[in-house]
Amino acid sequence: MLLLSSAFRPFYFLGTLYAVLLVAVWTGSFLGLWDVPSVGTPLRLWHGHEMIFGFAAAIIAGIVLTALPSWAGTEEICGGRLALLVLLWLLGRIAFWAAPWLPALAPAMADLLLFPAVFLMVTPQLWRASNRLYLLLLPILLALAAANAAYHYGILAAHTHLAGLGLRGAIYAIIVLYVLKGGVLTPIFSGNALREKGRGEQAPFNVELDMLAVGVVLLLAALDLAGARPLWTGLAALACAGVHAVRTARWRGWLLADVPLVFVMHLGFAWLVFAFALKAIAELTGWIPESAWLHAFTLGSLGMMMLGLMTRVSLRHTGRPLVVPGTMKLAYGMMFAAALIRLAATVHGLGDGAVALAAVLWGLTFLLCFATFGAMLVRPSLPRKDPST
Repeated sequence: MLLLSSAFRPFYFLGTLYAVLLVAVWTGSFLGLWDVPSVGTPLRLWHGHEMIFGFAAAIIAGIVLTALPSWAGTEEICGGRLALLVLLWLLGRIAFWAAPWLPALAPAMADLLLFPAVFLMVTPQLWRASNRLYLLLLPILLALAAANAAYHYGILAAHTHLAGLGLRGAIYAIIVLYVLKGGVLTPIFSGNALREKGRGEQAPFNVELDMLAVGVVLLLAALDLAGARPLWTGLAALACAGVHAVRTARWRGWLLADVPLVFVMHLGFAWLVFAFALKAIAELTGWIPESAWLHAFTLGSLGMMMLGLMTRVSLRHTGRPLVVPGTMKLAYGMMFAAALIRLAATVHGLGDGAVALAAVLWGLTFLLCFATFGAMLVRPSLPRKDPST
């Protein structure tokens, strides 16, 4: 079956559709039009879980499992094994939505299967990979599985603080993956574009700076999850902002504003720096709500990077030229606007209308994504004119 020939096909197809469904249901519930099937779970936790372990998990699985064969030289997960992963993702979503009519443990048991299954499938392959750095993916997968378990335990024990910590732990795991994977792909793609435009060469990798970039995020995560004093958490966030600003500036993204497929990735990293700065301001001064940095990361940083990588993967792996369709350029702008509006609503208290507007823009972004790539994902790839590219 063509849809199971590569991980990006089913996970992008289902993930973008799920994004539209999720934001529509959440927005209606947020505005008081209906209730979500949450068995008493606070709406913010219900929303947070499905944004991370429903929507984001699908897109991340599609990106990572498609990239590994090309970059790490691993065997592609397809066919029956890919079908199993897709079924586990679907099982988790069905159980989560059907929670009011299932035994209390059933949604958790169903939802906790995906990341351990991915871990078991990729571990033997990564152990054989020549580049040992790809093994760093394994603790990230375990961290996501543990964060999901903490969330479900917190919900079952009516311990909403623990459930919230589980979601925050998952965000930090995604940030580490973002810093590692995005921090390799962005400078490489930027170097290719710079050479093509005659604007210079790729910035050389700085191993010490790259290690420091991961290290400061891990420090911030440890302090934040442990409930450390705001002073220490704020200083760690400030260090994250500084280190990642230096790292991002080395890639000279401003020279590629006319290359949207690459520039969107630089915008993602700019939002990441901004998110860390917001976290520092919130902790050190209390001038803005602490949640502002989460919206800056999830909508601005993660949203822009997801759209950029989904565009590149969908085009390249279906044999099409790497030319961004006009609909996706519009989607990039809508995602950027959604992030700005959501952030303004958080910081300035603009009210439910602004929050709903940001949510609608975010949902329309992925509806555009599905409209652009949905047919490509279920049809055979085009033959490449140059098989070496």
